[in-house]
Amino acid sequence: MRNYEVTFIVDPTLPGDEVAATAQKYVNMIFEAKYTINSIDELGLKQLAYAINKRHAGYYYTVEFAGEDGKVIDGLELMLRRDEKILRFLTIALDRHAVQYNADKREGKVGKRKREADAKAKEAKEALAASE
Repeated sequence: MRNYEVTFIVDPTLPGDEVAATAQKYVNMIFEAKYTINSIDELGLKQLAYAINKRHAGYYYTVEFAGEDGKVIDGLELMLRRDEKILRFLTIALDRHAVQYNADKREGKVGKRKREADAKAKEAKEALAASE
């Protein structure tokens, strides 16, 4: 089973329901091709590093999926390339380390969630020590 990840940026000038519908269209395409969708991350509206089509922000989506072969990728990239609502996209094949990292990140073992959990644990420990 091979793992892939596609990240795309949707035009921010679209209405909110159309942004979600655009992202759902590509998720449905992957699902209909009999691929397993591991996660869908809506990263939200983010500032772009440089203007793309006179846009300075965009809605980011990341879809992680797995399948036996990468046949859906050619069709997916062709549709992403032709869609005027998509500013940019990137599709990558994930190795086992990237898959494990993404799983750990979703579980809160790494990244911002890990730091927040560690900070809460430290505060709880200090509160317990102060009450004794």
